[in-house]
Amino acid sequence: MNAVTPIKARRQESAAERWARMPTIGTGEEYLQSLRGRGTRMFLFGELIDEPADHPMIKPSINALRASYDLAIEDPDLATAYSPLINAQVNRFLHIVESPDDLVMKNKMQRRMGQITGTCFQRCTGLDTISVLHSITYDIDQKHGTQYHQRYLEWLKEAQRKNILIAAAMTDPKGDRSKRPHEQADPDMFMHVSGRNDKGIFVRGAKAHMTGGWNQHWICVMPTMNLTEEDKNYAVVGMIPGDAEGLTYIYGRQSCDTRSMEAGDIDAGNAEYGGQEVLVYFDDVFIPWEHVLMDGEYEFAQDMVARFTSYHRASYVCKTGLGDVLVGAAASIAEYNGLDKVSHIRDKLVEMVHLNETIYSSGIASSHEAKKLASGIYMNDSMLANVCKHNVTRFPYEISRLAQDLAGGIMVTMPSEADYQHEEAGEIIKKFLKGRDDLPVEDRMRILRLIENMTLGRNAVGYLTESMHGAGSPQAQRIQIMRGMDVEKKKWHARKLAGIKQA
Repeated sequence: MNAVTPIKARRQESAAERWARMPTIGTGEEYLQSLRGRGTRMFLFGELIDEPADHPMIKPSINALRASYDLAIEDPDLATAYSPLINAQVNRFLHIVESPDDLVMKNKMQRRMGQITGTCFQRCTGLDTISVLHSITYDIDQKHGTQYHQRYLEWLKEAQRKNILIAAAMTDPKGDRSKRPHEQADPDMFMHVSGRNDKGIFVRGAKAHMTGGWNQHWICVMPTMNLTEEDKNYAVVGMIPGDAEGLTYIYGRQSCDTRSMEAGDIDAGNAEYGGQEVLVYFDDVFIPWEHVLMDGEYEFAQDMVARFTSYHRASYVCKTGLGDVLVGAAASIAEYNGLDKVSHIRDKLVEMVHLNETIYSSGIASSHEAKKLASGIYMNDSMLANVCKHNVTRFPYEISRLAQDLAGGIMVTMPSEADYQHEEAGEIIKKFLKGRDDLPVEDRMRILRLIENMTLGRNAVGYLTESMHGAGSPQAQRIQIMRGMDVEKKKWHARKLAGIKQA
């Protein structure tokens, strides 16, 4: 095993000091301001970025989160809920699940957010994190006599008062997948406790694929898999400010992401909104005891992951909001081409809607079928949540295929906006890229770029690749479905009807 690096000298803030420097956020604009001047270390294209909040490639992902604040103001019935913890309305993304209706409203809000942004809006993991922490901290306390649940509640009260964002840091790099965390040649392949003192703990490692990781105010580090007693040092859950000492962010590339840095807004397809994934390195980052919510209770790691996925796999109803946008784009291009009345075109649109609503139905059903946990909150039906996510690994691809079918080849061979604006080339484009005479060429170009953006470009990450691998790749859902399918009971029903005597 590699030699362990000495603990770095880090600023060891108390919980009170951390909260004191956190802003209270009310509007989307206040959220944008809260990200500036944090002094974080962010690498992009091999350079340290001075102010990530103003970078043109990062700004669309920030705008998607801004929309969650604006929606709470525009539609409070949908996007806020009453919190008994602080006796006030709070953003629904910070609300603990008190009933199946809360989960249903969450799903409706997620679909609406998808319709507004046309991309991953990067906030569902935070909501699902605070949901799973409520029951897991309670259960650990019941077994071990710890004080995690009260720490969690105190943290959540402040989070609700400040109206902040939370990133879920669950996926470890994993190194050699054939080995458990404690067997890795490099212990940093999984997040682990690297030191302790009377004020708190230090953690070292990395978290990958962190959705909206830099755009959040807090990061919750969690185990990524079931652990054994030998992995005890990896059984850690804690809350960390996004600007804590020892954090380094490396921004992930997305297809066509530099189009947001070009002049104009046609070629981007969706110039205002985008997603974000980052690799985050935790180099002996300090967590005060008040923000430590698991420290060595390895036997709860598997339950934590399973409960998180029950919440988060049902959260993928958000993709139906994106599906609504893509159906609308496909219907629009059919209209612009003068083909909207053709029967096979309309049939393809029907199929797109059918697939989209099938995703939604399984997700919303899992919320209606939620069960109460010992801590007092509700959790989605696990079987239906996994069915929802498994549908998501397939149906958006077929919806996208049909959208590309209706768009035609011009979607990927269309000249640039700069050519369209050129005095000579533009006139040629306007003459030959026309569809219906009564509709502007520019409108046709914009819809084609939106379809490209969602099925091949930057936001295909949030609509397709994330649909495949987010919240666990397809086999992870199949394993959970197999565990819950109770074939013996189904065999009993069949044999009973067939007249077979059973013991």
